[in-house]
Amino acid sequence: MLMSKQKKKKRETVIKGNRILISVAFLGSAGPIRFVAYEGDLVANVVDTALKCYAREGRLPILGSDFDDFLFYCPMVGPEALSPWEAIGSLGARNFMLCEKPEEEKKKKKVEEADNGRSSFSVHGARKRSFRAWFHKSFSLKVTTH
Repeated sequence: MLMSKQKKKKRETVIKGNRILISVAFLGSAGPIRFVAYEGDLVANVVDTALKCYAREGRLPILGSDFDDFLFYCPMVGPEALSPWEAIGSLGARNFMLCEKPEEEKKKKKVEEADNGRSSFSVHGARKRSFRAWFHKSFSLKVTTH
């Protein structure tokens, strides 16, 4: 039984490839996040993992969790953002930079989603409006009489 577990682990390692230590710096954050990934992991999975680690550590500024709202750069490769479908180990680099997409690209994405029949309703926007309404209602300068 012990031999079969070891063989299974070896097979999984061979399929996924070698493990590498990745360092992801966030624009505007204090320092990079480091974690271990497989060489065969896609850039989209690495971005997702980096965002989860960032949120788990409670870092500032607060970022979203949708990996489509971010651009992933490798300073050693060039100024272009990496494709989310590339294998992270194919680049030969270990240090990366994660930035939020410009607002124009986010708006363009929302318009495309609305055209495709998806809802473009933002939960976070609704929370902001309800909080704002509550704030104004709570602190209004109305004087009540008995």
